[in-house]
Amino acid sequence: MQKQSILIVDDELSMREFLTIMLTKEGYSVDTAQNGDLAIRMIKKNSYQLVITDVKMPKKTGLDVLKTVKENSPDTIVIMITAYSSIDSAIEAMKLGAYDYIPKPFKIDDIKIVVKKALEKRNLEKENILLKSELKDKYKFENLIGNSETMVKIANLVRQVSRVSTNILILGESGTGKEVVARAIHFNSDRAAKPFVTINCGAIPENLLESELFGHIRGAFTGAINNKEGLFEVADCGTIFLDEVGELPLSIQVKLLRVIQEKEFKRVGDTKDIKVNVKIISASNRKLEEDVKAGTFREDLYYRLNVIKIEMPPLRARKADIPLLFLHFIDKYNKELDKKITGISEEAVKYLMRYDFPGNVRELENIIERAIALEHTNVITVDALPELKFSSSGLDDGILKDLSVPQDGLDIEDLVGRIEKKLIIEALERCGNNKTEAAKLLNISFRSLRYRLDKYNID
Repeated sequence: MQKQSILIVDDELSMREFLTIMLTKEGYSVDTAQNGDLAIRMIKKNSYQLVITDVKMPKKTGLDVLKTVKENSPDTIVIMITAYSSIDSAIEAMKLGAYDYIPKPFKIDDIKIVVKKALEKRNLEKENILLKSELKDKYKFENLIGNSETMVKIANLVRQVSRVSTNILILGESGTGKEVVARAIHFNSDRAAKPFVTINCGAIPENLLESELFGHIRGAFTGAINNKEGLFEVADCGTIFLDEVGELPLSIQVKLLRVIQEKEFKRVGDTKDIKVNVKIISASNRKLEEDVKAGTFREDLYYRLNVIKIEMPPLRARKADIPLLFLHFIDKYNKELDKKITGISEEAVKYLMRYDFPGNVRELENIIERAIALEHTNVITVDALPELKFSSSGLDDGILKDLSVPQDGLDIEDLVGRIEKKLIIEALERCGNNKTEAAKLLNISFRSLRYRLDKYNID
């Protein structure tokens, strides 16, 4: 690992030599400057993680050195050394951005600890900046994979809602990418530097859920031996993602409604209100409107959460996106598994395109990961794919087997028309409203499909 570099600025030779010997023994790379003018030239020319400078020096002072650092290298940490008589200057330096000041005389261990903590803080901040940059890149809008009309609309909507603090409800089957969308919204918003906190509302027992969301105070219940922050406190100024929100019991729904309306809550066992500023993104694979009618989900909470709704389509309704998803997951697992798969065979593509993916994008990702792990060539073949259960189709379909003429007869043209309309709508949904692909799926010409769209008034 490259040594961390420190610049020592002091007009006393003995102090420069003492600090150089001590910090070199600690494993740092040390440069020195005997005055502020030289230090300023060195700072403009070189890169330092830390500058230790005396406050009082002839001509250019420690404050001049500090200002130069902040102008040329804002990430560099500055520690001031000061005599008791110049404490006021040290306090001024803190206001200008110095990390700390050390009054003379000082102990060796004191300066070792201050330097160590300062560099650890700098490294942590750099790591956090890098991590946030990586997360934003990972969850950028372009990573909502798909060029079907449905996914393009969703990506545009996500881009819009990222700019506001409105509550958002994401609906869709398991595995359709609801959390990916939630993260994209957060990490492309002005809250990106703040926490993104996620909780699966159906995975935590009801007796623990309130404490998990809102925290508790010591003695609130048996086992509450310490005060505990809830997830809403942790998410303050950031985003909380309530996955499977439809699983919340009614008792918790009431408390969640208060947080939304009043922007405050109480910890379990406490009487004090805690104010929070949190963007709430909820998700569910349930039909919440039906839950509202059944009385298992509060209507007022539903409308509070559902200010903006994003509906994630199942993969079978956007099969035109599957080739792009192939490429994305091949690239991802090539890196993770250190493989060099260049593509997927035509036979394997046809095999997978026949499948309806009940587990949606998550299932497709698992299939590709497995295939890359098992494939011995540079192209994914059918042999590396699992055996899949395909839905039946054709004249031997179970539905057609049970189809018969009722005793009082039937209108065959009406029945055939209704079946034809249903299949056309399903084909369009599966192909993301791409009419050319839908015509291929139905094995008819584009002109024939257009005629049927007009005939059945399908928009």
